[in-house]
Amino acid sequence: MISYALRKLGYALLTLYGVVTVVFLLFYLLPGDPAQMMMGQNESAEQLAIVKHKYGFDQSIETQYLYFLNDQSPLSFHSTDPVDFTFNTNLKYTGVTLFTVGKTSTVLKFPYLRQSFQKTGKDVSVVIGETLPNTMILAVAAISIALILGLLLGVMSALYRDGWVDKMIQVVSTMGMSVPSFFSAILFAFLFGYVLHEFTGLKMSGSLYEMDDYGEAMHIQWRNLILPAMVLGIRPLAVITQLMRNSLLEVMSQEYITTAYAKGLTTLQVLKKHAFKNALNPVVTAVSGWFASMLAGAVFVEYIFNWNGLGKEIVEALNTLDLPIITGAVLVIATLFIIINIFVDVIYVWLDPRVQLD
Repeated sequence: MISYALRKLGYALLTLYGVVTVVFLLFYLLPGDPAQMMMGQNESAEQLAIVKHKYGFDQSIETQYLYFLNDQSPLSFHSTDPVDFTFNTNLKYTGVTLFTVGKTSTVLKFPYLRQSFQKTGKDVSVVIGETLPNTMILAVAAISIALILGLLLGVMSALYRDGWVDKMIQVVSTMGMSVPSFFSAILFAFLFGYVLHEFTGLKMSGSLYEMDDYGEAMHIQWRNLILPAMVLGIRPLAVITQLMRNSLLEVMSQEYITTAYAKGLTTLQVLKKHAFKNALNPVVTAVSGWFASMLAGAVFVEYIFNWNGLGKEIVEALNTLDLPIITGAVLVIATLFIIINIFVDVIYVWLDPRVQLD
């Protein structure tokens, strides 16, 4: 178990290094001056020079890349010179100095995602901390809807194989996989939030927290979660339904299932004690992949429903070329994706004893 964990940790670090490198190359080598993006129309030569020095933009690309790696790494090296870009200041870094050799300190810290270009003085980690929980809630709600309904429909489809129930479920699931999320979002918002508003009580747009009528306090509005969660859950619901049906049919054709029937067990008992759990492996793979991708794929759904999550923040950052927020969001999503994949590997062992971590 320990060797497995260390090996997965090594793979994760290599993957994150690749993500960091690609993100830097994609965004920090774009045409244009990041300092001018931050200053807008009111820049002067002196102000541009100050901003470039503050953020390291006056250095070569190679040096900027090393600065970028140093900021993202939990174990980093910092100058003791207050004028240097890597000076260990509490305004930028949160961590503990391990030791100092000469003019260089080795620090164990939280990754520094830098500051937003457009939200002056606001750290990217603060922006992500304010929006990521809303996206997580939306993703959990969507995957929960998809998982519960998908397993139920998949089991029904397998038990009534080639019947009208099976065919109807297959048609609906195929349509669910074919419809893009942004189109479903527009359709659901118009139909349930506008046309049927008097019956549903739902609005076309809204976030988890909204100001009350008196403008005094923020309150949770759970009803605003219903439509975006349904829309975001449609495609994984269709995939889970298909996977559960096919996997359950394969399991039900095994010899040990025939033996269980020969012992006098009913279909419900066979399904509960033998077939259901063994058919879950491909579903777990799909759920883990979809849940991780929802953190990035919720962009259009959040934007259409005006849900104040990380996806909506990414769209606004792209519109304003706020590179630190874009890169920070990509790195956070990649990290969560890796963590979820490691967690799924552990679940495999619980679902199927034949699977070994080694």
